[in-house]
Amino acid sequence: MDGVTVIDHPLVQHKLTIMRRKETSTASFRRLLREISTLLCYEVTRDLELTMETIETPLTEMQAPVLEGKKLVFASILRAGNGLLEGMLELVPSARVSHVGVYRDHDTLQAVEYYFKAPESLDERLVIVVDPMLATGNSSIAAVDKLKERGARNLRFLCLLAAPEGVKNFVEAHPDVPVYTASLDSHLNEKGYIVPGLGDAGDRMYGTK
Repeated sequence: MDGVTVIDHPLVQHKLTIMRRKETSTASFRRLLREISTLLCYEVTRDLELTMETIETPLTEMQAPVLEGKKLVFASILRAGNGLLEGMLELVPSARVSHVGVYRDHDTLQAVEYYFKAPESLDERLVIVVDPMLATGNSSIAAVDKLKERGARNLRFLCLLAAPEGVKNFVEAHPDVPVYTASLDSHLNEKGYIVPGLGDAGDRMYGTK
């Protein structure tokens, strides 16, 4: 689908398969989500701009590449987004963090906002929005709406699984925000869950129902 990059690295796909299994324990699911999020972070940051600076190695002075511009922002859509956030921060510990509290009303499937906190100067930073599931797209659209209201202009959306319906809605609402995912699944069921999916990521991560 246009606007979507499916990250098909063998390690990503292998770990995702284990996460999909219904018998995978809470502890294993949480560990695998942290591991896979680090791999996904490699891909979503692959084209970050670099600049050169002068450093000294133990042997000589040289010009060496470093990231250019202000620190990245990882924007986690609570609560499940925090599972991706942890692994990404292991890779980029200097990143700033935003939290967007949005939940999906199970009756209307619409997004309800309850919390928002973000660092300053969003307009000068790359903001990577993270949530394991892009199902209906309503929560993700609402989160990006809020970030744009706060000035964010350069955004990417990273998820573990996406449904075609959610991708369509998201891309129509935010055609300027590319989507990165480990899998584009078949469809949504009547309850708005991704099929074949892996169940509710937040419940499986935290052992709740």
